[in-house]
Amino acid sequence: MSQDKLRFQRANYLVTDLTESYKFYCGVLGFELTFEKTSEPDSYSYDVFSINHKHTMRFAILSTESQPRVMALTEISKPELEPQATPLRAAIVLDVKDIDAVVAGASELGLKVYHEDALETHDGRKGREVGILDRDGNLVVIYNIEPS
Repeated sequence: MSQDKLRFQRANYLVTDLTESYKFYCGVLGFELTFEKTSEPDSYSYDVFSINHKHTMRFAILSTESQPRVMALTEISKPELEPQATPLRAAIVLDVKDIDAVVAGASELGLKVYHEDALETHDGRKGREVGILDRDGNLVVIYNIEPS
C-alpha cells in the first residue's frame, strides 16, 4: 500500500460562540463533538489567525461517523470578528443525505440560506446544492447527487 504525499486533516473556522455553533454544525449538519479544550496561551493559532493574545480561545474538533477529526472550530473570547469581506474566500463543501432537512434546520436557526441551484458534476451526474452562512459568516456549501 502506497502512502499519499498529502492527507487532508481538517478545516478550521473561527467562531464567536462554540455552544451556538454546535447548534448548526452538530444539531443540523450532524457532526459529532469529539474533543474540546481551552487553547494554550502560546498556541500557534494566535499568530496564524492574527488573533490578539488578550483573547482566550477554545478549540473544538468535530467528526462524522466515517471521518474522524475532519472539522475544527476555534472560538475567540470577547470576539472582534468583523464581517467577512466579499467575495468570500473559503468554504467547506459537504455531501449531505437530506438537503431539505439541513436547509430547514439552518433557517430555523436564522442563518442565511442562499437559493438552491442545480448541480452537474464533471462527469455529468446531477444533483442539488445550497450555500449557508453560519452565524459568523463562514460559508458551508451542501450538496447531494441524485441516485443513478
